[in-house]
Amino acid sequence: MIKNYFLTSFRHLLKQRFFTSLNVLGLAIGLCAFWLISHYVAYEKSYENFMENGDDIYRVQLDVYRNGELIYKSSENYAGVGAAMKEELPEVVDYARLYNMGSKNNVIITWEQAPNGPIVFKQQKFLYADASILSLFSYEMVHGDREKALEAPFTMVISETMARNYFGDEDPIGKTLRLEDDDFNDEPCIVTGVFKDHPTNTHLKFDVLISFSTIYGRYDGAIERYKIGWGRKDYYTYVQLEQGTDPKQLEYKLVDLVRKYKPELQEQNGENVLLLQPVKDIHLTSRLTDEAEINGNGDAVGYLSIIAWFIIIIACINYVNLSTAKSVERAKEVGLRKVVGSQKSQLIIHFLIESSIVFFLSILIAFTLIVVITPLFNNIGGTPSSFIIWAQPWFWVSAVIFWVGGSLLTGFYPAMVLSSFRPVEVLKGQFKGKGEGILLRKALVVMQFTTSVALIIGTLIVYEQMSFMQNQDLGYSTEQIMVVERPATRDTSNVQAENDYMSFKNSLADQPAISDVAGSGMLPGKKLRFKTQVRKLDQDPEQATTFAFSSMDYELFDLMSMEMLAGRNFSRDFIKDPDTAIVINEYGARALGYAPEEIVGKYVSIDRFQWKPQVVGVLKNIHNESLQEAMQPLGFFLQQYNHEYMMVKMSTSNIEETVGVVKAQWDQSFAGNPFEFFFLDSYFDSYYQSEKSFRDLFLIFTILAIVIGCLGLFGLSSYTAVQKTKEIGIRKVLGSSTSGIIQLMFRDFLILIGIANLIAWPTAWYFLSGWLENYPYHVSINFLFFGLAAFIVLLIAFLTVSFHTFKTAQLDPAKTLKYE
Repeated sequence: MIKNYFLTSFRHLLKQRFFTSLNVLGLAIGLCAFWLISHYVAYEKSYENFMENGDDIYRVQLDVYRNGELIYKSSENYAGVGAAMKEELPEVVDYARLYNMGSKNNVIITWEQAPNGPIVFKQQKFLYADASILSLFSYEMVHGDREKALEAPFTMVISETMARNYFGDEDPIGKTLRLEDDDFNDEPCIVTGVFKDHPTNTHLKFDVLISFSTIYGRYDGAIERYKIGWGRKDYYTYVQLEQGTDPKQLEYKLVDLVRKYKPELQEQNGENVLLLQPVKDIHLTSRLTDEAEINGNGDAVGYLSIIAWFIIIIACINYVNLSTAKSVERAKEVGLRKVVGSQKSQLIIHFLIESSIVFFLSILIAFTLIVVITPLFNNIGGTPSSFIIWAQPWFWVSAVIFWVGGSLLTGFYPAMVLSSFRPVEVLKGQFKGKGEGILLRKALVVMQFTTSVALIIGTLIVYEQMSFMQNQDLGYSTEQIMVVERPATRDTSNVQAENDYMSFKNSLADQPAISDVAGSGMLPGKKLRFKTQVRKLDQDPEQATTFAFSSMDYELFDLMSMEMLAGRNFSRDFIKDPDTAIVINEYGARALGYAPEEIVGKYVSIDRFQWKPQVVGVLKNIHNESLQEAMQPLGFFLQQYNHEYMMVKMSTSNIEETVGVVKAQWDQSFAGNPFEFFFLDSYFDSYYQSEKSFRDLFLIFTILAIVIGCLGLFGLSSYTAVQKTKEIGIRKVLGSSTSGIIQLMFRDFLILIGIANLIAWPTAWYFLSGWLENYPYHVSINFLFFGLAAFIVLLIAFLTVSFHTFKTAQLDPAKTLKYE
């Protein structure tokens, strides 16, 4: 019996090749799109899933307030926070700290005993760590004991990649590496462990961990500074809570903890708030100061998830629509089957098997598309090739659910419709499509049009917002600027260090391909770490304004094409500028209650340093961070050397040769420091990478949704034209024009499109308004896009319906009147 069901089902599907192809192709494209989006979403949500106790691990966030104003939200906090939490809060099972040393990962590590001479690398990914971090984060060790590897001072664990870079195939355990950084630390450390390279889906990526106890003996007071202190916020602190602990309730206890260890805050009119961030949420939800890396965009992932479901629903709607529309043609087949003894249950099984065959074929084609498209998709979405979609358990589970569930859910209604036909009516030719079936098809078509209109509006506004962010005047130029981080090691003599810096700078400035060289503590895109309060001399300290500050030298504003609104830049003609002058931005001037020209020459007070500098200039507002962040008051002070970054402005001609010139001078001025660089425009653009991926993916899947909708509309309009062949022939005989017939046939679709727009417009406005509010600088919703989306859908529908109607209308009426 089952074999007969399959044979007759295949026979019918082959007979209706056109509609079978539309159904299979629509479902295949829909499923392919659904899988690709789900793949991207699954990767973005998979961060830290490798941790055995990841659901109970939290990062401690520090929010700093002064005078009731939020100064910053930081991913770092104080050295003593973790130990205090474990000691005083029974809900805390364990904790671990990580610490950046050497001005945020500026260190040189050398294997001096290498057989062919010292092997030297500048390491960008290194941290000092508590011994507990390896167990807390479930890092897998290749060599060494995870529990004990970082217990002793001057010990370190390294990644597999780093072990190969230094030691090749030799056993790294017990070998000594020399660490030198720009804080003048020079220490030998023994390799006590090698951990597996981190997966890409983690917010913490490092190649070296050095035992925290290494820094406890560096100087008197180091224990206070690095182990128990609550003075400087330089530490990532992670805690593991008891299972079932409510982190929000625990945060209330942290208020008392802060009061106990920082009682001076009350006198200073300050407040520290400690919060708990689930470690698995950091990648998609956290944008704090001092993040370990640029995080993803949780809103984008959420919206793409919605699009994925819209697409698969549209594909299934196509199948239901075409199957029920074709039901009239199969009425006689059903009638005959019932006359010869088929039961309703047998007919339902037969039609469900047809549905299962269509869905199975669509799964095979979708999988083939996945294999072909995935490399390109990974490139657009930024998903690593190592994260293979068909290696994920959810992929095969979803395939089975789609086949079984899709076959039943979308096949059941057409099967019920077909099996419920009455043989007497059908065989007498008295059968007509039921009104409720037609109404359902119209409702499903409205749903398709609604989704298409909403997605087109979304695509247009997302593209406009991304274009706005990328083309907005930042107040400076990032083009043709090479950035070199300051040397990791330098002479202990400040005089010699300044001479080395000036030698490097002046030698490059003499090169014809280089127009400017400048030092800066600011790197556009990166949040400024140093913030403090500034006030007018006659102003109450409680009314002070928070400024973010950066060091700079004389040439920075010119190099980056920044514009002075009032006053002057720092100048060598004013020898006291390094000690007495600051430059602020227009936003900062107005925050202090002055117009730019009014504040020039006035003194301000920075109580934290008991410094009363003179404002010598006001800079035109700049976006020192990406447009994802609001503008803030900025201050600049003059520092003639030892900047975190050195910037080199070069011409576009022969960049490779110019880079070689810079490297040669670097090697001469800063011997022993490996030369590394990047270009500022590329670095700044990296802060928009998640938005760019969202924009491109949104566009691609909107187009796919429209294509799937068009396939369904194409099949439905084709079927409608065939059903009305005789009517069209009669109208032609009675004098109707082809254009008149097209208008008549399109009228029903026009009404459906109108209803769809009435639903899509307010829905799109609601969601897009919420999305745009995430950006402090954003476009206004352009209502012309609503009309354009409606027009695009209208045009696509008109062309699709007209194609089939025109073909039918062009037939000879003498032949069409013989139809049926």
